[in-house]
Amino acid sequence: MGSKRGADGKQSKSSIQYNTIKVPLYPTPEQEALFQKTFGCCRYIWNRMLADHEEFYYATDKHFIPTPAKYKKEVPFLREVDNQALIQEHNKLSQAFRNFFRNPAAFGYPRFKRKKDGRDRFTACNHVMGESATIYITQNAVRMTKAGLVRAKFPRRPRSGWRLTRITVERTKTGRYYGCLLFACPVHKPEPVEPTAERTIGLKYSVTHFYVTDGGAAADPPRWLKQSQEKLAAIQQKLSRLQPGSRNYQEQVQTYRLLHERIANQRRDFLHKESRRIANAWDAVCIRGDSLRAISGALGGGEVLHSGFGMFREMLRYKLERQGKQLLEVDRFVPTTKVCSACGAVTESIPPKAQRWICPVCGAEHRRGVNAAVNIKAKGLVQYQAGQVQEAVS
Repeated sequence: MGSKRGADGKQSKSSIQYNTIKVPLYPTPEQEALFQKTFGCCRYIWNRMLADHEEFYYATDKHFIPTPAKYKKEVPFLREVDNQALIQEHNKLSQAFRNFFRNPAAFGYPRFKRKKDGRDRFTACNHVMGESATIYITQNAVRMTKAGLVRAKFPRRPRSGWRLTRITVERTKTGRYYGCLLFACPVHKPEPVEPTAERTIGLKYSVTHFYVTDGGAAADPPRWLKQSQEKLAAIQQKLSRLQPGSRNYQEQVQTYRLLHERIANQRRDFLHKESRRIANAWDAVCIRGDSLRAISGALGGGEVLHSGFGMFREMLRYKLERQGKQLLEVDRFVPTTKVCSACGAVTESIPPKAQRWICPVCGAEHRRGVNAAVNIKAKGLVQYQAGQVQEAVS
């Protein structure tokens, strides 16, 4: 972060913000073969470095990860792909171990990669030397080391001043290629927005409505997976009658994967649009840090995990942060559903499936989700004020 003086003589803070543009890639057969070879080399170098690290640790009780240069004489085919992709695998493995040592319960020990896992991707950094760069974009293509110009379709163009730092090429299970272009963007740091009760919204996760607000509004996105269950069942029925490995079997598998990819794209599109709408309309959002896995286990179904509410929460977080706004997250163990938002009394006898209930103390009638959203909003604002007081004292 840096600072500079504006026209009025005051010092304005600036920072670097990273934006990603995801573009579909259409490689030629030769470029596709190079990408496939790069995927395999990245997987190979990861597994070799991890295996040698474990062997070195067992022998010396010390941690050491060899660099990819060590293996190039022994394995000549590593020289046929972009060296930057191999270096990034070393950096990713080092970061994986740092995360593991910092918080083993959250990240876990780095694991070996398997070809059938279907996560084919590699990353290459852009190096600028004078007026030339190893990676750059043209009107309808992305230029990469070794691959040359790869035809691409840009949904949007980078703005003036954006600097391309790296590209991640990935291949989906349906055989489509995408390039995630990461740009460093100089921006002015937004002024912090003070949350007020009038400009703050409380959100409560809802299995039936996705979320419910403290004002009573609810989001009812289409149940994309549920709507496609009949199609998926028909495809699976056909697959069960075909010979595995045959041409017809592979075509049905591709149809099945394309349908799942379409469902995922529809869900992601809704989450981006809805999180952007809320981030632009409100100064602060209060939400509870519910564990969707725990909720799914308690309800005995996968509909909770398919909703994408966890992804929606993270989208809200960074979109609010970029505008200087707050995402006030309340602890998931704080009682909200059974607490009367009018008088604060706790009613433990509310049935799990009851959508409406009456407070036995003050007689107020509540809708289950709306009452919880009101309590989440109140708790979030109190939590924010307590944090402000603590910062002022310290």
